[in-house]
Amino acid sequence: MSEHDCLVVLGPTASGKTKLAVELAGQLNAEIISIDSRMVYKYMNIGTGKDLDEYFYQNKPIPYHLIDICEPNENYHIYQFQLDFKKAFNSLRNQSILPILCGGSGLYLEAVINDFAFTAVPGNEELRQRLDPESLENLHKIFDTYKHHAFKETADLGSKKRAIRAIEIAHYLSENTSFELPQPQPLKPLIIGLNPKVEQRRDSILNRLSIRLNQGLVEEVEHLLSIGVGSDRLMQFGLEYKFVMMYLNQEISLEEMKEKLCIAIQQFAKRQMTYFRKMEKSGLLIHWFGNREEALDWFNCNELKK
Repeated sequence: MSEHDCLVVLGPTASGKTKLAVELAGQLNAEIISIDSRMVYKYMNIGTGKDLDEYFYQNKPIPYHLIDICEPNENYHIYQFQLDFKKAFNSLRNQSILPILCGGSGLYLEAVINDFAFTAVPGNEELRQRLDPESLENLHKIFDTYKHHAFKETADLGSKKRAIRAIEIAHYLSENTSFELPQPQPLKPLIIGLNPKVEQRRDSILNRLSIRLNQGLVEEVEHLLSIGVGSDRLMQFGLEYKFVMMYLNQEISLEEMKEKLCIAIQQFAKRQMTYFRKMEKSGLLIHWFGNREEALDWFNCNELKK
């Protein structure tokens, strides 16, 4: 680990990355920094899969960071996440503690590893609403109307949401020519990826969904509604929260909710893997393994000797 300043454990949902990160943290006296766009919110435990009871190694608690740090109604964005991440990361490094980054939010992972500077550009809700009806093809054409800039080389236009954000950034930079982007300070990570076989991942997703429903997923959403989190806001969180809201609104039955949610989570896992492959193409080396045991064996044989 001498040439690396952190360890990263990534993978699609239900791949076992939290258990792996905890075991590595226990072996290395390290601490975990969660890289997840939804686990930052309080009271959203079951639907986001925080699994806080897993943060123990040989009965010893493993410290974690960036979980339960803001309210569900708070407008928490990726740039704020980067700022909070840097505070946690620098604090651990100053104490000579190895940070283990663990998560499945590809954009957030890439943003903190490469220290994306363009996330500092503020949002423009009026522009977003104006662009929303446009097709992805038209959004590409609109983006091309802006002058060439360093951002144009790195912009992600792969979906409508990302293309709109790209235009938002390009528009802001064109109107604020004196805006100075922060100087990026990329990390030097050792990255371990878990990618179980599709059939195994599907079984894990089905099993985990059943467990979460038994743990009180529906009741968690009802509690969030009772403390003032609006139904529209919950729908924005997607996946579990979206489909439970549809069930509570009597738009779908319980069985339909389970079926549709299971399909949606599998599609989400596929999108996660697509993003991780994109990270590889951009130059990040990811050491892939089919399960936690394989990853641990490789790490113990290769990295602990360094």
